[in-house]
Amino acid sequence: MELKNKKVLITGGSAGIGKSIIHELTKQGVQDIAVIGRRKEPMEALKQEYPSVNFLTIQANMSRPDELTEAVQLISGEWNELDILINNAGVVSAGLLTELSDEDIINQININLTGLILLTKKSLPLLMKSKGGAIMNISSGYGYIAMPFYSVYAATKAAVGQFSDAMRRELHQYPLHVMTVYPSATDTPMMKTAKMGQMDSPEEVAKVSVKGLLNEKMNVILGGPEREEQIKINFLEPEKIDQFAIANYEGLREGTKNHRAM
Repeated sequence: MELKNKKVLITGGSAGIGKSIIHELTKQGVQDIAVIGRRKEPMEALKQEYPSVNFLTIQANMSRPDELTEAVQLISGEWNELDILINNAGVVSAGLLTELSDEDIINQININLTGLILLTKKSLPLLMKSKGGAIMNISSGYGYIAMPFYSVYAATKAAVGQFSDAMRRELHQYPLHVMTVYPSATDTPMMKTAKMGQMDSPEEVAKVSVKGLLNEKMNVILGGPEREEQIKINFLEPEKIDQFAIANYEGLREGTKNHRAM
């Protein structure tokens, strides 16, 4: 896929993986980028960092359908088309299900999944005009292998992968490539309250993701061959992953007890 001169919409693009993806896109010649985020200042800072890019910054909350409608209407008014949608925004609240607040449960579902689906739906009339476009959905390693204390987060990220597969098959008659990225633990602001070992950098995740887009990969899985083997084991012999989770239960609980980025 050729990315030069494509018009791109990305959510959560002012920090972490999203910001690094923007950096990689600019290296590929992308000059028109719309960014949806909750905070105006970090999005405006992108204009200073990348003066050659024509940014369309849109302050909106992914959990509010009316704001997503207004965002797409703004893009339609400015561009009248869209080539690439990158659904990157996400939140997390870890802990025992019985200890998670109702609000955190609902917001994880609304932002990680419902908002992603609604924005895709609302963007499709523009995407269908593209002569060669794409939808990139950012899931998580937990979207393949769910672990204790991430029940709601894992559920939303697994659903993202299924949504991607369904949309790729539903949109087969359009020149739209649909792909899913499954990052492992990544050193972003979202992970500041988690106790994790070695993490990938957002720059590395972005490089692999954009390379996957260029090569029209369906799934981009971070973590190397070891992670791919774990995924196979989880599918074929899930009890082995159960045993790992049980053996490491207390360590997992300690590492996640304060992990919240909402």
